[in-house]
Amino acid sequence: MRRGRESDVREPEIRRVDLTERPDETQTGRRRNTELSIVTWIFVLLFVLLIGRVVYILVFQADGLKSNINNTKADTNSENVIRGDIITSGGTLLATTLVDESGNQTRSYPFDNLFAHVIGYASNGKSGLEATENYDLLTSHSSLLQQIQAGERGDKIQGDRVVVSLDPKLQQAAYYALGSYRGAVVVMEPDSGRILAMVSKPDFNPNTIGSEWESLSSDTNTSPLLNRAAQGLYPPGSTFKMVTALAYLREHPSDYQQFQWNCQGMLSEGDVTITCYNNEVHGQESLASAFANSCNTAFAKIGLDMDNRTLRSTAEDFLFNRALPAGLPSSQSVFKLNKDSSSGEQMTTAIGQGDTLVTPLHMALITSAIANGGVMMKPTYVDRIETSDGTVVKENSPEICAKVMSPEEAAVLTEYMTGTVTGGTAAALSGSGYTVAGKTGSAEYDAGGSTGTHSWFCGFAETGEPHIALAVIAEDGGTGSSTAVPIAKQILDTFFYG
Repeated sequence: MRRGRESDVREPEIRRVDLTERPDETQTGRRRNTELSIVTWIFVLLFVLLIGRVVYILVFQADGLKSNINNTKADTNSENVIRGDIITSGGTLLATTLVDESGNQTRSYPFDNLFAHVIGYASNGKSGLEATENYDLLTSHSSLLQQIQAGERGDKIQGDRVVVSLDPKLQQAAYYALGSYRGAVVVMEPDSGRILAMVSKPDFNPNTIGSEWESLSSDTNTSPLLNRAAQGLYPPGSTFKMVTALAYLREHPSDYQQFQWNCQGMLSEGDVTITCYNNEVHGQESLASAFANSCNTAFAKIGLDMDNRTLRSTAEDFLFNRALPAGLPSSQSVFKLNKDSSSGEQMTTAIGQGDTLVTPLHMALITSAIANGGVMMKPTYVDRIETSDGTVVKENSPEICAKVMSPEEAAVLTEYMTGTVTGGTAAALSGSGYTVAGKTGSAEYDAGGSTGTHSWFCGFAETGEPHIALAVIAEDGGTGSSTAVPIAKQILDTFFYG
């Protein structure tokens, strides 16, 4: 075999690629896949979040959306559903729909004015429980057979019933005890939050609200449509000393029992002077006796000496400056003291005056929390929803609103409030056959040149096993002991003795 010359043999051609000018296609693909994966996962995450939000709304916010007064979706059901009844757990009818032979419907309220603000009205708009329970009242869980039979007759189906916690005897007692005073009463169970009575005056007759709407809605002087129990804002006066006393306990956990004050009936700081009622001189006092006697100068001194932040944080623990889970439209209580407030603001705030404002419902919640060992329960008005023939659709359970103090703190305040009844400003409640713990208040106000004093009482009974808590305010009623305490006594007597 002839072997060629080495010069005739060609070496394989090697092609060189400049990587700086032409990226590797594999690397580019991987990068694109990575970017695509990131985008895909972002969309998956957003989808999961969207589904989670929908589930959260359906599971946790459904009741709130149903009761929202701006939710008018249920009103479309009125073409097929007769608005359901509102009754008490004992079967007392509070609101019903009457249907005449022609099929005309009229909403009827058997007790006229008695439950006006809490039950509300269902014409000229809606208010009260007629508004918050609108969805359930216009929903029917009647049996399929009943619905078919109604359809065959061309009749509307009866809506579900709302069974409320209101007690007709207590409601009537509160209504007549408040008498001709403008003001409000709230009665509730401390350990469940169930509202047993809610009265606001001036009031109205929901049966005639259509014909009287113009005069009622234009009355800015007495505001009869305003539910003062949940929406009226008042200076709390000495009832706020429950909050001030707790703040002092928290600042002096080991030596609060050593508090001493020599009351001379007056205390001045700068250009502000605080006086006890009628310039009464209480003399030497402990914290307990200062509370029982509602000594303004002692608590003004506490306000001066206390860190403003302590009083503010304690007030906000009690949900001041926050929306209440009220169940009905309500106003937000106001507390304005801050670290830079003046000495005058410190003194007036500590005794429940100044810029502090509160609703009667809020004061009932604060009082109930003390009675319930420091646990504030969410106020509720509805025990259950049932069909027109009594089949239970849904039952409501008690819910904790907030743990506002320790059981030990609540026990000390209970002791002080008991002293207010046994030997202090609420002594008219002692010797009634049941034990009461409470706090009176005389809240001075100055509105547009008009001055006066609102009468307050907040309390609970029995102190060994609290069954009932209440808050009473009578506008321009004077001292708490002169007006609010007798009102409270009539309600408590009704509760214990019927």
